[in-house]
Amino acid sequence: MLSRKDLAAERILITAGPTQEAIDPVRFVSNRSTGKMGFAIARAAWRRGAAVRLVAGPSALATPRGVERIDTVSAAEMLSATSRNFPWCSSLIMAAAVADFRPREPAAQKLKKNSRGLALDLAPIADELPRLAARKAGRILIGFAAETEDLEVNALDKLRRKRLDMIVGNDVSRSDAGFAVDTNIVTILDADGHIETTPKLSKDEVADVILDRLVARRAGKTRSTALRVSR
Repeated sequence: MLSRKDLAAERILITAGPTQEAIDPVRFVSNRSTGKMGFAIARAAWRRGAAVRLVAGPSALATPRGVERIDTVSAAEMLSATSRNFPWCSSLIMAAAVADFRPREPAAQKLKKNSRGLALDLAPIADELPRLAARKAGRILIGFAAETEDLEVNALDKLRRKRLDMIVGNDVSRSDAGFAVDTNIVTILDADGHIETTPKLSKDEVADVILDRLVARRAGKTRSTALRVSR
């Protein structure tokens, strides 16, 4: 069956996977993300006609057909690549689990084991999304919120703080959703106050649900622009 090409006018920039923040040359701080959700979105977006660039953290997943992949390791690299490619895109979907903290001073040599243990001094990583949102123009910005409690409250707060059009929240404490599994259950909140929770679906199916909402959002923005121009 042929796929619909309802995203043929879109250039979609997607982030996916974890980041790794170096402790020393052989150790790092990371998270449980595998990139499966972001890669599924990239795969579905290309199938539906979009030009797609995928900024990927460390992941063993194969590059989806037709997708331009940009590999990164640290949060700084991922955020820099996202910023560089932002002018190209018409929509940004940030599905990556970007680190919030990094070791303040990574060791130049491998740290040796000792009986006293190891204390890490972590520094916050600057959030890039508000700066990108300030120059969004007609772009659609979609974020993700991986939560273990108060999903809607925390996702809504992130939606507002980061000035997003939509946010996709999921409970990563579940064994059948979130990181490292092939299924997901998400709650999609938008800037107009709409909230929708999906049943358990494959991540490929969730990707299409998210892209359906992007298409609907784009249609609304296009109608609003046309109305403003006609006045």
